[in-house]
Amino acid sequence: MSTNELLLEISDFCRSAGLAESTFGRAAINDGKLVSRLRNGGRITTDTLDRIRAFMRNYKGSPKLRGGMTAIPPRDRSPVTAPSQAAVEPQLQEKAAPPMVPQTPAAPPAPPAQAVANAQSNAKPNDEHNFRFYDNRQKYLMFVNTCSEKWEVANRVTQELTNLHPKPPAVRVFDAGVGDGTILSRVMRSMHARFPTMPFYVAGKEISLEDVRLTLQKMPDRFFEHPSTVLVLTNLQYANAPWLTVRDVQAASSMVWEEVRLTGNTSSAFEEQITQLEPFLAKNWNAHTGKTGNSVYDRPAVLVIYREDHRFLLDSVIPKQGQTPAEFDLIIASQPYRAKASVDFKAKRVLAPLVRALGPGGRLIGIHSYGNDPGMEIIRKIWPDDEPFVTNNRHDLLKAVKAELGNAARNFNFNANSDAKSLFRYEMHTLPTEVAGAIGTSTLFAAWNDAVYVAQIEDNRLGPVVSDNRYLEATQDVLHKNGGLWFWDESFVISRRRE
Repeated sequence: MSTNELLLEISDFCRSAGLAESTFGRAAINDGKLVSRLRNGGRITTDTLDRIRAFMRNYKGSPKLRGGMTAIPPRDRSPVTAPSQAAVEPQLQEKAAPPMVPQTPAAPPAPPAQAVANAQSNAKPNDEHNFRFYDNRQKYLMFVNTCSEKWEVANRVTQELTNLHPKPPAVRVFDAGVGDGTILSRVMRSMHARFPTMPFYVAGKEISLEDVRLTLQKMPDRFFEHPSTVLVLTNLQYANAPWLTVRDVQAASSMVWEEVRLTGNTSSAFEEQITQLEPFLAKNWNAHTGKTGNSVYDRPAVLVIYREDHRFLLDSVIPKQGQTPAEFDLIIASQPYRAKASVDFKAKRVLAPLVRALGPGGRLIGIHSYGNDPGMEIIRKIWPDDEPFVTNNRHDLLKAVKAELGNAARNFNFNANSDAKSLFRYEMHTLPTEVAGAIGTSTLFAAWNDAVYVAQIEDNRLGPVVSDNRYLEATQDVLHKNGGLWFWDESFVISRRRE
């Protein structure tokens, strides 16, 4: 059994039993982060696996299972045998594997139903809703690899480079949601083409450990082509990330600040040194679910990387703890908030803090999903009344940001632009002949995944839908009708006036 198979079995159980994944973890092995650790590459022992399987076999606490059922049938209907520890490890291991999931010393086990009751009584009110669409690695990675969104977003951001007027000592760029690093790395290539001799200060916010790993894998070539680069990654919140500071005294005292000086002059040498950061990341880049259901860092962390042979040139660019200005020339805010969040939340908690981090002449480009595309046709065939993008209107967002900035808004320009300039399209990759005839199952699954990912449909809503083939039939109908699948994104720009 692989980790993915175990996760699928746990997901089926939680959906059938009506349990949150965190509640399941606490009830089964007294570890509310069990499932999230497994998704991030964590490992468990065979003893822990036995405890998990025993809990699922003996669980009788859900009304949905009381009709004579005492266990969820395993996905593999064959008899269950205890696998070796290697069998439950991820199929693809990183060079430096994350540490084993810590186990709490076993206490005398409570009856399963009582264990669940205890866990639920200690759970936060929002535990049933704390799973965010973008925390699902499988959905995210399939979307990234089957759609051209990252390319198109990078192309749109690159257009803003022509409007930049950077000042010494560096071109300063901030990515407000690095993700897997595809957008940032492509923008950095374009930056080198436009500003080949200028030092770069590139900072990015990302709370996901796996995304930080994926981003760093794309950076060795950037340090080789543009050696005068300072790269900074942090897990701080939007209000703090551009300045690399934490206002809370207790959190500030626990901040992890790691400075890495790359030696050598080849991308191979840089890759080897960046890969050696795995233990540091596994130890310090962890997160948990906060009161609002969003991921919150366990410890604030900042990672600064630059080339040792360019340290003298970059001395005034390298950030110093507690003394880092923002003053960014370009801020990338691509999908930085959940579509269904209120306009007020988006303006106050995300956009306004980022706008305040702009330097004179700096530009923030915001990008989010727009809807009105074949992807939404699929969604409405299943959920006719679903309106995921009702609070994403760029005009309302700019108005709210202006109100949040108050008198300071007079220093900024708010550019909603026309639909012709604001909207841009990206597509799901398919072969030219793939949609014209019979559509393969893998293509249908990919199209369905992309549609529910863009529309940000939570897993607990997907369970009842995927129990039959109706969702695949709806997907196939839309693909045939439109000759493929595409989506619309919407962009806007907020710029600070030059002094």
